[in-house]
Amino acid sequence: MSALPPTHVRWRIVALLSGIVFLAHFNRVSISVAANANFIGPDKLTEEQMGLIYSAFLLVYTLGMLPGGWLIDRIGPRRALTGMGLGLGFWAAMTGVLGWTNASIAALFVPLLLIRGLAGATGVPLHPGAARSVSLWMPLHERSFANGLVTAGALLGIAFTYPVFGWLMEAVGWQMAFAICGAILMAFTLVWHVWSADRPAGEMNEESVEPRTDANLRDIVSLLRNRSLVLLTLSYGAIGYVQYLFFYWIEYYFKNVLKVGAAESRESAFIIAMAMAIGMAAGGWIADGLCRSMDRRWGCRAMAFVGMSLGAGFSLMGIGTTDANFVTLWFSLALGSLGLCEGVFWTTAPILEPRRGGLACALVNTGGNGIGMLAPIVTPILGQAFGWNSAIVVACSVCALGGLLWLGIDERSP
Repeated sequence: MSALPPTHVRWRIVALLSGIVFLAHFNRVSISVAANANFIGPDKLTEEQMGLIYSAFLLVYTLGMLPGGWLIDRIGPRRALTGMGLGLGFWAAMTGVLGWTNASIAALFVPLLLIRGLAGATGVPLHPGAARSVSLWMPLHERSFANGLVTAGALLGIAFTYPVFGWLMEAVGWQMAFAICGAILMAFTLVWHVWSADRPAGEMNEESVEPRTDANLRDIVSLLRNRSLVLLTLSYGAIGYVQYLFFYWIEYYFKNVLKVGAAESRESAFIIAMAMAIGMAAGGWIADGLCRSMDRRWGCRAMAFVGMSLGAGFSLMGIGTTDANFVTLWFSLALGSLGLCEGVFWTTAPILEPRRGGLACALVNTGGNGIGMLAPIVTPILGQAFGWNSAIVVACSVCALGGLLWLGIDERSP
């Protein structure tokens, strides 16, 4: 199949992907902002119950990831992401509808588990679909930067959730806040569906391979024989563990461990997430430069190892002080460093399995969420038993080990 020269349209696709990822993560993380303000407390829900609610999304999301990857390869990322946005927006709105039933917060435990699980099922195609779309549209020398911009959209969505959703709850109540944000995601999804496409004018970019649309169970199992892909999956699981610890519990950490006010806690959470967004965008650009100036294998390895090592080190510095301003600084540097290597994961996965790129990205995201979903549950348990700083030390150790796995990742051989 002939290749067409790259056009500016590819950056419109990246912008649309960044937008849908922004809104999807805003709606995913808004539950933690609502929980800290309204759900956790005496005669309401416990920390452990909220941890289970958070992980209900992640559990179903993770279990559905490989079937979701098959679906992406089968119907294309455009339609897969359309279904994702409409479904996730609907279930976010339904979270608000729960609040209009006049049931007590404590009585919402099981309904919230169910709704969050359904939201997780519909959210499956988000990151594998976005990464697959980038691999079909972008030339290889721009791909890490594009993936970095898309994943930065996720962190921007998370960052703005704390102040914006907090403000919206105070203005219209948490029930209406969920309904409004879910509706906005569904509306933007329709824009994505109209303005996007699976590939440029029906063609492939110059480094792409025609994707398979007939993948079956044997194809999924065969991915596990790709040693580099398995190591990439485990390494991304280490990043997922640290990310989810911060995404779901960082506002709580400032508010209840450091005894900072609610507004200040949200501000710190916003700054930390913004730092990771900046790291993701910058890291993708730096990674593309490194891969042009040296062997691609070592360029990606260097980016991942340095980013994950610095992420662990700066996190340890953060728990070495109780001054909220310094904690914000160190945690911002930690998440910013971790963001530097995000793009290389999503660039490397479809390179390792070019004809089954959707499945490869789904497998990597399965690791990210399968290991990552332990953090919302394990963190409060460790926090109660050994102190919250101990829970963060565990996350740092996981992160450092994940960086070392890149020494065995080689795109040249399975």
